[in-house]
Amino acid sequence: MTQAPQLPLEMRRNGFDPVEELGRVRDDQGVLWQQTPFGMPAYLVLRYEDVREVFSDATRFSSRMPFPDAAELSEQEQAKLRAGNLIAFDPPEHTRLRRMLTPEFTVRRMRRLEPRIAEIVESALDDLERAGKPADLVAHFALPVPSMVICELLGVPYADREEFQGRAARQLDLSAPVEDRNAARREERAYMAGLVARAQADPGEDMLGMLVREHGEELSTDELIGIASLLLLAGHETTSNMLGLGTLALLRHPDQLAMIRDDPARVEPAVEELLRWLSIVPSLIRMTTTEVEIAGHTIPAGSLVAPSPLAANRDRALIDTPDTLDITRGAAGHVAFGHGVHHCLGAPLARMEMRIAFPALLKRFPGLALAEPDAEPDFRVFSGVYGMHSLHVTW
Repeated sequence: MTQAPQLPLEMRRNGFDPVEELGRVRDDQGVLWQQTPFGMPAYLVLRYEDVREVFSDATRFSSRMPFPDAAELSEQEQAKLRAGNLIAFDPPEHTRLRRMLTPEFTVRRMRRLEPRIAEIVESALDDLERAGKPADLVAHFALPVPSMVICELLGVPYADREEFQGRAARQLDLSAPVEDRNAARREERAYMAGLVARAQADPGEDMLGMLVREHGEELSTDELIGIASLLLLAGHETTSNMLGLGTLALLRHPDQLAMIRDDPARVEPAVEELLRWLSIVPSLIRMTTTEVEIAGHTIPAGSLVAPSPLAANRDRALIDTPDTLDITRGAAGHVAFGHGVHHCLGAPLARMEMRIAFPALLKRFPGLALAEPDAEPDFRVFSGVYGMHSLHVTW
């Protein structure tokens, strides 16, 4: 039996909260050298201002780095897997790719999508109600809503959701053998290659069709496959875990749940505070292009650094009482979506989905409650995106 890896410090949690050691190391040292789950050592960057600096400076902190789990991958395969993946490039290549996608993720574009997202949310709520209580909120609501939204945006058949959701979970499962994670990447690439080929033959009105029609001469087939794979993975994994984990957080803070239920205007600051407080992406990776100094630590050129949004968003340099959930304050300036040129492209979409979904859920089920209040929540401990496997609720 393969033994699960030791979790790095930034991935260890007590429920919603990072372990106390993360805060101590942040406040005392600011930087920690440790092994990553991918077998490569990295300098964990923990303080708010330092994390923002790393995210902001693509010149000294490059996104081009050794491919995770690369031991069994040829250079050619690594290049194919990297192609089109915005988070793996620096300007100007990153700028070229992002420029093609930015118009699809503007706030104005998201507003046009709002009625359809509201319909998708209501449909998922109908499904949750039909399931009967107790029901799994993750399976019937938190996962279907962003999955259907991103499928419609990209042109991915929603009927394939169980397959791509399963592949995504395998890619993010850090307790799984490297071979399994890479197999899931290969399967995802083969699936997306089929969709891209169809779009190239007959481009539709979805985002993949738009990319083929408007940028087909600028983008290689490998880049189209990479862009689609990244958007599908990021588009449903992050928001679905925010919806599941965020609902549990509100149920554990009933006074704040009531604010959103009774006054939907509260939801926008609530979403920002939940993003900050939960910080479901514990860290990201960069590589230094020159010797740098962070928090008094000299880090050599060619070193991996791992800025931690989780640690930064719980730093008193950002906000007073950072370990307290307070949906009235809005948490302006958090780095849950990153910062700088790699600030999450889909942030406006994720915010809109949550802004619509939370009030709709609480309006439909004003008596929403945990089906087993004393049971240990089913957290995704070893996942690269923190969240819940399931959340059984009643009403």
